Amino acid sequence: MRNAKQTAARRTRRSATPGPAGRASGMPRARVIRTGATRAATALATATAERVTGTLAATTAKRTLDLALGSALLALTTPALAVAALVLALRPPRGRACVLSRETRIGLGGLPFELRSLRTRRFRLDLLSRLPHVVRGELSLVGPAPLTKDEATLLGHAAGRWRHSVRPGLTGLAQVRARSGMPWDEPALLDAHYAEHHGTGLDLAILAQSALIPLRTAVHGLRHPGKAHLSDTDHRLPGYSVAE
Repeated sequence: MRNAKQTAARRTRRSATPGPAGRASGMPRARVIRTGATRAATALATATAERVTGTLAATTAKRTLDLALGSALLALTTPALAVAALVLALRPPRGRACVLSRETRIGLGGLPFELRSLRTRRFRLDLLSRLPHVVRGELSLVGPAPLTKDEATLLGHAAGRWRHSVRPGLTGLAQVRARSGMPWDEPALLDAHYAEHHGTGLDLAILAQSALIPLRTAVHGLRHPGKAHLSDTDHRLPGYSVAE
């Protein structure tokens, strides 16, 4: 009789003991599963948010610079751009088509956009007319040159991947160094270096250099009117003639 009572008591305790999933908390199994899934989802979301926050830190600083300086430059140059657009519109053949050039370029993330520029190179007004693209976020003040779809295809998957990680710019490391006339500066390598090491300090240095180059060219033209500028790639001796 005593053995029967002990056996019944053991069965009662065994049936009342929670399973492995809810042994510690006494929760039903379904609730434990939901809780575990919620914790896993929360951990994944936290890790993703940390990665995104780290990536966006530099992007936010760069975008802030683009918005602040780009908006200021656009406000300062709008009168000159308006006059240039009016002059272009009055020239024959007249019409809107001769004022702006429209080209499809590849931007951030490989997304295409329509790039609009004034049809003039005077005083770099063609570049300044692209400032609305900077304010809208399609371009950056500093970045690789915006490529056409065919040019982007020729780069291949590896080069296209790092190019898509940054916005194309009005000016950039390759453009600044290319104007120096140094033949060993490959634009693709300079663009890749910028995409890997870009930051606010580098952007400000490139912008300063971009502003100084036209000033130096203008001063050189005033000091030496009519004298051609030879880059350091020209190694012809004095008195050289093609006929020789």
